[in-house]
Amino acid sequence: MKKILALVFVATLLVECSTVPITGRKRLNIVGDSQVLPASFAQYKGFLEKNKLSKDVAKSNQIKRVGKKISAAVDRFMRANGMTAEANSYKWEFNLVDDKTVNAWCLPGGKVVFYTGIMPICDNENGVAAVMGHEVAHAFAKHGQERMTSAYGQQLGGIAVALGTRNSKNSQLWNMAYGIGSQVGMLSFSRTHENEADKLGLVFMIMAGYKGEEAAEVWVRMSQRAGSKKSQPEFLSTHPSNESRIQTLRAYLPEATRLAAKYNVPAKK
Repeated sequence: MKKILALVFVATLLVECSTVPITGRKRLNIVGDSQVLPASFAQYKGFLEKNKLSKDVAKSNQIKRVGKKISAAVDRFMRANGMTAEANSYKWEFNLVDDKTVNAWCLPGGKVVFYTGIMPICDNENGVAAVMGHEVAHAFAKHGQERMTSAYGQQLGGIAVALGTRNSKNSQLWNMAYGIGSQVGMLSFSRTHENEADKLGLVFMIMAGYKGEEAAEVWVRMSQRAGSKKSQPEFLSTHPSNESRIQTLRAYLPEATRLAAKYNVPAKK
């Protein structure tokens, strides 16, 4: 039975190989939007019911304002590049949660959460845009779905399991894939995914009218925060170093600016 499931899984991967827009990276994904989006919206609703929203009106409004601009840029790109159905599936929402954890994430379909703990590192609206672009890029490139695909492959029999949020194992899988409840949810993806989200996020924030130079500065501040600790934070042990990310973002800025100008065009009607 396991051999049959393995063959089915491999065959499905061959069929579901696709390309990440803008970067051109090939990805494998067997988890479709029809499966993911209902669970995503349910997970987001449940998370907000269990967590306290920030009472800081100014910062909450800033998150919503930046989110609206970044999402508009992503929507504009999708509609101008034959991704109208996908653009229509997004139900954008942006909330600031009262939690000291340095965290932010975006679920499939555009459901975003920032934690108050990350706001000092963002420091300013351009910094918020850098983090927002990065998190939205994870959802745009379907990084979480790739992680779920990989996990299903390891489990073999897990392919046939529904993505219902009431199943504890599925909830754990979902949280692992998207960083919900994680102390380092913002940085829970692989180095390949992190690098891709850094680059895509830089393009998106520039398309939205923000200063791309600030993306690297966010990591300068993250590095300064890490340097004040006695031991290295967990997220630095499995992901690109802060210095590496700073160098990559600064080096990619001219290309990101060029791509932003290329893609920042009116959507096709």
